[in-house]
Amino acid sequence: MDLLYALTSPEGQQGGGITAFLPFILIMVVIYFLMIRPQSKRQKDKKQMIENLKKGDRIITIGGIHGNIAGFKNNGKVVILKIDKNMNITVNKSAVAGLAGNVTEEDTQLDAQA
Repeated sequence: MDLLYALTSPEGQQGGGITAFLPFILIMVVIYFLMIRPQSKRQKDKKQMIENLKKGDRIITIGGIHGNIAGFKNNGKVVILKIDKNMNITVNKSAVAGLAGNVTEEDTQLDAQA
């Protein structure tokens, strides 16, 4: 009976500590590599693409407007987009989804963080 009591008493229990948190740590590592890291890489690539825009590039805006860059305004923060022979519009650089050949449907949706 004393042996059974010794096995079930709190002094006989071990284990706890960091091993109790190991599943949570593993879940956070998986979330980082499957969700956070790819998203930050995508944001970094898009930022670099927007910074490297130049006159004559064919782009698509988040709203789905296709056109060529005719120039820039406000220290490069606003893009003048040539849609047709006599039609130019101005859009913010942040509204550019990407270059015409590289845009996916996911890119044309508004970013909640932008």
